[in-house]
Amino acid sequence: MRGNMVDQQHSVSGRQQLLAQRALFTGPFPEAPGELYARSERGIVERQRDRVVIQPHARLSTNTFFGRFPASYWQRWTEVTQVELRVIAQGTGQISIRASDSVGDTRTVAAVTVEEARDEEVRVPARVDRFVDGGAMWLEASTGEAALTLRAARWSVPRPELVHPTAVVICTYNRADDCLRTLETLSRDDTALTMVDVIYVIDQGDDTVESRAGFPAVQHVLGSRLRYLRQPNLGGAGGFTRGLYEVTKGDHSDHAHILLMDDDILLEPDTVVRLTTFADCTTAPTIVGGQMLYLLHPDQLHAGAEATDLTTLRAGLPVKDALARSDLARKRQEVRVDAEYNAWWACLIPSEVVTAVGYPLPLFFQWDDIEYGLRARAHGYPTVTFPGAGIWHADFHWKDWDDWPRYFSLRNSLIVHALYGRSNRTDTARFLLGQLLLYITSMRYGLTATLIMAVEDFLAGPEVLHDGGVEAVAAVRKLRAEYPETTRHPAHGIPGIPSAAMPITAALPTPSRPRLVLLKRVLWQVLRKPRGTAAVSVRDSHWWHVSLFGTAVVTDPSQEGVRVRRLDPTLMRKLGMRGLRVLARLVREQPRVRRRYRAAMPELTSRQNWQRLFDTR
Repeated sequence: MRGNMVDQQHSVSGRQQLLAQRALFTGPFPEAPGELYARSERGIVERQRDRVVIQPHARLSTNTFFGRFPASYWQRWTEVTQVELRVIAQGTGQISIRASDSVGDTRTVAAVTVEEARDEEVRVPARVDRFVDGGAMWLEASTGEAALTLRAARWSVPRPELVHPTAVVICTYNRADDCLRTLETLSRDDTALTMVDVIYVIDQGDDTVESRAGFPAVQHVLGSRLRYLRQPNLGGAGGFTRGLYEVTKGDHSDHAHILLMDDDILLEPDTVVRLTTFADCTTAPTIVGGQMLYLLHPDQLHAGAEATDLTTLRAGLPVKDALARSDLARKRQEVRVDAEYNAWWACLIPSEVVTAVGYPLPLFFQWDDIEYGLRARAHGYPTVTFPGAGIWHADFHWKDWDDWPRYFSLRNSLIVHALYGRSNRTDTARFLLGQLLLYITSMRYGLTATLIMAVEDFLAGPEVLHDGGVEAVAAVRKLRAEYPETTRHPAHGIPGIPSAAMPITAALPTPSRPRLVLLKRVLWQVLRKPRGTAAVSVRDSHWWHVSLFGTAVVTDPSQEGVRVRRLDPTLMRKLGMRGLRVLARLVREQPRVRRRYRAAMPELTSRQNWQRLFDTR
């Protein structure tokens, strides 16, 4: 090997190194797009999971989602000033560390030429500097007349004084096959398992994970690491909190990191490595979240980092400069962005944070992860959504949020707004009034009733959380069953509507004066003047279009069926009056209710309250 260092003045210290991430060249399963790991920029490159053959006159790059080392985040949140790339090489070629900055301009920070290497370990150090506003590093390798084989490529950083194992917590409800697949993925990855000392599976369903034929084999491989617990359904909040509760029973130093993961994800196991090591190296306890990629479109990123607008009860908003619903084959997150919170599809919480801020609120599900992130931030514990630590999760925009979970989203967002939002009592009520009018005009009467119920239960105060949300699930399901348009039908067989009676009708552009158009649509509906029946696609299902018809057969966002919305002026007026009354109450009572929720927080988030919920269920 002949050294040809671009940045020779910085040498590797004698300090012991800690694995930060692996440079992997393909995914752990066929659904994972290979271009998210490594790609050929020239010539023929033969890729395997942990090994790559670069044929003569070819060039490999890991300037990809999983291939990049997020240097900007390491420089901002840790004291790490140097990273080392180690790789086993065979053959002849050049191995480089390339880097970008916040605007995407690239440079070479280190390079080594190897000649006729025979399974030789090559070490390439690089400084973690000049990345404050953004940028990353990645491996690049090129060949001339001869081939070059690389394997076991690893990025390592100086080992901190304290290194803690991670406890994985998976909450599952009737997704036994998905959960089992995640366990199998972990069980096959020895490197990830070296950082995990316990895996809690909190099974709240009646179609259990342990009933699957493959469960005993996974149980055998994981051995004493696996703790399988069953409990009645307390939602995501109850499932994840049971894991936090179990992990923090004893000495917190034994389980310093608690990694929460959804049951219905596809896991890149190196995410466990990346989140664990980064959390070990942060200068203060920090929540470290993984990023979500879309399951149906696995080369697309959901968002680089997320924030909320509590006034309009919205979450999942991409922060400024963050990628959102982006094609990762073409785009990179160069600018470093700061998150308000991270969803619990994959999110590591240090036990010090649990000790300081308490357990989650018993919200059943929806907004429990958001509230916890905001609460931790208020206590001085930030959240970092860590690039390259990714999982695949169901595409949100393919889900129809006109379903019973919408109740929890609305009610719980009002609770979170009461805890952390501005105290202006009219802004949120004005927003909800606008939503109410759009729902009614769109003939979504079940959704309108769901909104009303959510506001009423919020106004009932913190007592609504006494049972962890179990009674609310049954109540909202029963409520929505009273409204026919909440039922999904197969597109080929809609009761009472012949297929020939459903011409597909495209929407006009967005109105230039939406308020005037909304008033016009309301008057048309009250006077029973809409047109006949039409089929409406998801992309055209805007309120100003659907409200033109007496009957609208609207495609469900899941593309699995359709909903039939029928104009009912009597029901429209009844729900409208109920909605106006409850929003007037919200304006009057919001300050008092806000004080009640804030006063109840210590008790609601206490270990004793959760122990009561676990014992009573």
